[in-house]
Amino acid sequence: MGRKPSAVLRVDPEPAPPGPLHVRPSAIAAVALGGLIGAPTRYGLGVAFPHTPPGHWPVTTFAINIVGAFILGGLLEALARLGPDTGWRQRARQCVGTGMIGSFTTYSTLAVDTDLLLRGHHPWAAISYALGTVIVGMVATAVGIATGAWMTSRRGEEQR
Repeated sequence: MGRKPSAVLRVDPEPAPPGPLHVRPSAIAAVALGGLIGAPTRYGLGVAFPHTPPGHWPVTTFAINIVGAFILGGLLEALARLGPDTGWRQRARQCVGTGMIGSFTTYSTLAVDTDLLLRGHHPWAAISYALGTVIVGMVATAVGIATGAWMTSRRGEEQR
């Protein structure tokens, strides 16, 4: 006896796409792993190089944010040039970019430090610190992007 057509289960050749990236356990774990590196590094630098006297730029926070902007620009450019945001590239972006650099940089501290400079009646220090961080951060990002592009193009030349 043959099967009735209604009794045959159809199998979808492609599995259903997984849930959104931000709720996948593997993505959460990658970000958390990176955060376990970035946050303590930032804290350690803050302890090793404490804040400067009142009215002066918080140089450590400034340096952390600029270095982070450079690394993130280079990382994302290199990963984008190496291929689509899947597999190891996606995990590297989540772990290093979002987790490590995201927890290393501290724009919330930039806001607090700017507010403290303003409350301490140091408006020029506050304005120059806030604008300087953003402007130098943009330049650092651009230099990071150029570096990431150079590194991946150099890698491609070596493989030829």
